[in-house]
Amino acid sequence: RDFNERCAQCSEVNWGLTDGGRFYCRSCHNVTERTREVVNTDFITHSRVQTISKGSRKQEKNDGGSEWYVCEGFQLVLKKQVEALEALGVCPQMKDEILCNFWRCYLQKSKQAYCKRPAGEAVKALSVCESSTDVDSDPERPSLLHLLSLSESEGDLQTDCSFASSVSKVSESTSVYSGSVDGSLYLMKNQKENLRMTMPMTLSFCYMALLWVREPITLSELLRFVVEGHIPYLNVFQHFPEKMKLCGLDLKIFCVESWPVYEEVFNKMHELAAFLDLPRFPDITESCFLHPDMLCMKYLMEANLPDEMHNWTCRVVKKIGIGEVDFLTLMPGNKSTRKVKYDVLAAAIIVVVLKLLFLLDDHYECFSVISFISSQTKVYIFYSGGPYFEFKKWYEVVKHSLDVKQKKLDEERAKYLWRCEKPLFYSVKNKSKALKRRQMVVNLQNQFGKLSGSVQRAEKPNPSSFQLSWSEENTDGSCFHGHSLKGILQEKRGLLTPMNPDYWLCTVKLCNERLCGHLAHYREVEFPQSYHFVLGLFSFLLRVQPSYIHDEVCMIEHKLFNKKLYKKLKYNTVLRK
Repeated sequence: RDFNERCAQCSEVNWGLTDGGRFYCRSCHNVTERTREVVNTDFITHSRVQTISKGSRKQEKNDGGSEWYVCEGFQLVLKKQVEALEALGVCPQMKDEILCNFWRCYLQKSKQAYCKRPAGEAVKALSVCESSTDVDSDPERPSLLHLLSLSESEGDLQTDCSFASSVSKVSESTSVYSGSVDGSLYLMKNQKENLRMTMPMTLSFCYMALLWVREPITLSELLRFVVEGHIPYLNVFQHFPEKMKLCGLDLKIFCVESWPVYEEVFNKMHELAAFLDLPRFPDITESCFLHPDMLCMKYLMEANLPDEMHNWTCRVVKKIGIGEVDFLTLMPGNKSTRKVKYDVLAAAIIVVVLKLLFLLDDHYECFSVISFISSQTKVYIFYSGGPYFEFKKWYEVVKHSLDVKQKKLDEERAKYLWRCEKPLFYSVKNKSKALKRRQMVVNLQNQFGKLSGSVQRAEKPNPSSFQLSWSEENTDGSCFHGHSLKGILQEKRGLLTPMNPDYWLCTVKLCNERLCGHLAHYREVEFPQSYHFVLGLFSFLLRVQPSYIHDEVCMIEHKLFNKKLYKKLKYNTVLRK
């Protein structure tokens, strides 16, 4: 009550006091460096001191480690990931201003911090743990955003961790199976309604923050950087401090033995945004990197397609209205709007344009330019604006490069060592055995490496937004960026239109995405090989299943040919009657 200064963030005067004696704002949870001055120094003489401070943490356990909680482990994971993103060029404000608030809000919504503990849950927790601890009592304790350093003495700011302590008998018994204090309790809880934190959700947090600040990193690029090792995810617990012992049930929480899946991270991000009650995200405008026009330009360059195709992708985007701000901007919790996969959507637009121009039926695309050239007086493939684009030649060049890259990727994944350098053990009793086994494995690997003459791994290359690079300076004709589409276009009423008058639809009727999970089913044997090759190309570039791109292609086609489809379905209905 004596502290009347306004908060630096929200300008409110609503202060609370932590166990450490620091002031924090109850409105925005901002923590100040100011501490409460002790005014009353009265004391009773000849009295015996019972406690020094409420919630002091037991620093050392029997195995030499400190007590730590699962949420602190996820904090360290997020810290390493956001630092890696900053090293890639992401704006520094994303960590302190965006991800900080998201993480704080999640802790409050999931009732792990910054909230009053419900009476029912408090009784359950107290049956397991007896005393409270202060997360801020250890000055060396790692903290990503200093969010768990608060424990309100008045009860306004308590954490789930404050109901756990190694002093209790149950906690001591469970410490054998878990290095963290609440590892076993964390897995026992039914937190479906609270969206329990997992390793894939750390990437969802990062992508949500990237989307909020509209950074030029798509979800597919984020996951690719993870696989390439530029962003910590696999075996990230190796970076935990030595005092944070990881064993037992903690391995089920932090140990990852599979690559992150696009669909899982994407869906969890939307669940998080709705769970946190976030407002409408910043608008995705035409100048934003995530706009389809911008992404199409990037993927056209990476797929080695002509620059002229960008005019056609822009026409498709404008025709069906998928470049509108309301369509692209994320509105959490709004079930009426479709979840936009920006990178997959851009790839699908290019596929639709290729179908419009070349049909992709395994016949037309191979002879379209040849028939045009033969009808001209000069049977030569060049004109004043540059060479004509030949789909067949493009297919041969790109397929060769794609096969080489795919083989290299498969070999790297096959050689990947899932086991981390840091030994893991499920109980303290097995620690010595695990260390000996790990040392034996390292020695054997070194010996076999010397005998086989295997070369040590080179340093990982710098991250790049492009996996396939094509230079126009090459004289072998492998770059198609400057090639012309004149061989497949004709002018009608002042507009260039494809010579190809036909178009085949991937599906006539879309499925219910909520019930079926897909808008359409994709089977390779049911579609032309040229169409499958184009889907496979973008599937490799985005590291997603071809069915995801196929879904977006079907959605775009139904928007593009909505009137013709409606007339056809109506005509078929009349015939049946």
